[in-house]
Amino acid sequence: MQIFAGLLGVVLLAGTTVSVLRTLVLPRSKASRLLTSLWRFWRAVLRGLARPRRRYESLDRLLEWHAPLILVSQLLVWLLAMFAGFTLVSYAVAPRLGWAIALREAGSSLFTLGFAVPRRLQLTVVDFAAAASGPLLIALQIAYLPTLYATYNRRETEVTLLRSLAGEPSWGPELLARHYMVGAVDQLQRVYQRWERLAADLGESHANYPVLLAFRSPKPYRSWITAMLAVMDAAAMHLTLAPATAPVDARLVIRAGFLALRDIADARGIGYDPDPRPDAPIALTFEEFREGVKRAEDAGFRPVRDVADAWLDFKGWRVNYESLAYMLARRSDAVPAPWSGPRDWPSEPMPPNRPPHRQPGAPHLRFSPTTAVQPCRTDSGKETPAEEPAQPSQPGRTRPAS
Repeated sequence: MQIFAGLLGVVLLAGTTVSVLRTLVLPRSKASRLLTSLWRFWRAVLRGLARPRRRYESLDRLLEWHAPLILVSQLLVWLLAMFAGFTLVSYAVAPRLGWAIALREAGSSLFTLGFAVPRRLQLTVVDFAAAASGPLLIALQIAYLPTLYATYNRRETEVTLLRSLAGEPSWGPELLARHYMVGAVDQLQRVYQRWERLAADLGESHANYPVLLAFRSPKPYRSWITAMLAVMDAAAMHLTLAPATAPVDARLVIRAGFLALRDIADARGIGYDPDPRPDAPIALTFEEFREGVKRAEDAGFRPVRDVADAWLDFKGWRVNYESLAYMLARRSDAVPAPWSGPRDWPSEPMPPNRPPHRQPGAPHLRFSPTTAVQPCRTDSGKETPAEEPAQPSQPGRTRPAS
């Protein structure tokens, strides 16, 4: 029993140390079984709590606790594993003192309480090791948080900037439409350049620190994965429908995007085809593509190529990133934006609302504070004109136009 307890304690301590170093110190994309298990457990719990309400807003409010619960429970699991490991080693070193003394010695030293005095000289070494491990583990976890939140702030800044450019939730055709609507097509190059760099940042940070995938945007209808998908779709549409005006950065942002998604998929253990055929089938249908093109055309976009011909090339671009984007959006429970794939809960795509175009001196476009003129989002996902006096809105029932 003494030998078994000692070996089991050493295995627990070694495994915990490796898990801590791999998660908090080693800057390489390594899949963590502990993180994956905690991710699945808390996601199932939170989704189970939101199931009776069956609304995305309710699910989003609960899932905002996903990342904090993972971080706190991860630290607790590490501490408990070390506590169990040092208890087993203490018992193996001095079995005559019994399990009660071993627990007391390990807990007093690991959590630096200092109320237990070593009964044997052999326990002093174990106590010193435990006393050094507890504060070091907590210090590493605390130092880990600034890195996470710095990356999170960089990501969410770009996602928020995209709100006025591609709507909320973001959508590729809307990104093209709004730039053509205001005559700012040249500014698309800057958008592609910013998101090319952000894609590289996301691929590096979210692969090395996968818990960032559980951090949701501050607003329920924003998501980094749907935003990246919107930019790549807009670039693919730009290249296939109007190649003469598409900058070279459109190609670069697509490649940077799907390479980043592949890095994240490798870290999360998601399989994919590294060299898909250009004519391979995709989930997006031609009818959906044609509707997206029409939305851009209504805003002033004029395709140079026929939509049917452009569709073949668009498929060749999208086959590189569609499956990965759909899988990450599904696992992250992202907002069900158009062209972003299915979810694990009943949902319908939420197209972005376009703010009404108002001009000074146009009486028919004026509105009073008591009359809502913007379309409201109902629980069924359909838009209905709001012509009745505006009432105080309930959280999650309506969305402001983006």
